[in-house]
Amino acid sequence: MNKKKHKPQWHRLDHAAKIYPVASNRSDTKVFRFACQLFEPIDQTALENALYKTLDEYPMFRSVIKRGFFWYYLESSRLEPTVREEYAQPCREMFDRNEKRLLYEVTYYRKRINLEVYHALTDGAGALLFFRTLIMYYLHNKHEELKNVPVQLDYGASATEKLDDSFNRYFDKSKVDELQKKKRPKSVYTFKGLRLSGYRLRIIEGTMPFKELHDRAHEYHTTITIFLTALIICAINDEMTLKDIKKPVVIKVPVDLRSYFSSLTARNFFGLMNITYDFNCKSGRLEDVIGYVAEVFKSELTKEQLSLRMNSLEALEQNAFLRSMPLVIKDFFMKIGYNISNSKSTFTISNVGNIKMPEAFRQYIDMFDVFLSTDKQQACVCSYGGKLRISFATPFVNTQLQKNFFRRLSNMGVDITVETNPIAED
Repeated sequence: MNKKKHKPQWHRLDHAAKIYPVASNRSDTKVFRFACQLFEPIDQTALENALYKTLDEYPMFRSVIKRGFFWYYLESSRLEPTVREEYAQPCREMFDRNEKRLLYEVTYYRKRINLEVYHALTDGAGALLFFRTLIMYYLHNKHEELKNVPVQLDYGASATEKLDDSFNRYFDKSKVDELQKKKRPKSVYTFKGLRLSGYRLRIIEGTMPFKELHDRAHEYHTTITIFLTALIICAINDEMTLKDIKKPVVIKVPVDLRSYFSSLTARNFFGLMNITYDFNCKSGRLEDVIGYVAEVFKSELTKEQLSLRMNSLEALEQNAFLRSMPLVIKDFFMKIGYNISNSKSTFTISNVGNIKMPEAFRQYIDMFDVFLSTDKQQACVCSYGGKLRISFATPFVNTQLQKNFFRRLSNMGVDITVETNPIAED
């Protein structure tokens, strides 16, 4: 009997995804990891079964990246994923221009399940939808008492909505020229120093009671995200020399655009907000930093401002001349543009917020975790079940920044448990 021939489906990369095949390399793989710590050891067979069920709901996770004449694009494949015990350093390379690969991987270690995803496939919000579904199917397989509990999230997107390119859908050409270009600093403070060999990444994670951190932020009449951002700015200042202070600190904060525009896409749909703090002309007091960061959040996190920024970037994709340029030329100029933009930031902090799971599954889950590859310094924040976890990723040997940050929190009375991944001595 002749088998029906598989006809691949393809989709152009969304606006945010297009830079990743150009910018990713061994020092910054553009891979992020979600992890879930359970109260029981992981069963590999049950996890494999859960993965295949999850793929039925998110078939775009079977995609590979192909190189066209004008753009990279996602193409469906028949590649089968494997589940294995954790075997490599976090956020290893997943994209290879010369090899057809799936853009994610599921591994486990003792009681922990890991999902690592190449950023061109989706963003943190999209990956978290996939991961939460995977965890539910796994627990459904393992526990008889959950057999009659439906595996269902508060997410009713159709297959078409999950694949929506929301950048393109919300593009409004008439708004492109409205963006008031802000003057960017010519030079910013960046970290320098000895890097870990072998492109390794050190992960330093702090776990603390959510309520304690919320109470500290409330004392300063602000939110947890603003409080942590300001605290990181102050921790950076603790390390700056008098010469360094002449350069401003620029913090990048990813923004989930689904919170401002109606979208159920499981693909990338986020923007970046820059916070520029100049210690040369501003106080380094925490109260003042919090006040300044709060002002930036208030002015920048509006639908109007996000729309203007999103449309100005999407306009480049719609430019007829650029669209007709061969990919090899696009790659060259996009890489230059990315390197210039990357040099204009000091640190990135991303808060994915409180991770929710249906009531029936909560008793089996201890905590969630998230972090991202970087060739600079960055931190990711998430909370679950009354615990907040902030994970720093750094390629540098020196970890004084993280010590400064956790020391400041500890001095405020926050009870913190700090862990780090083992780094083999050279």
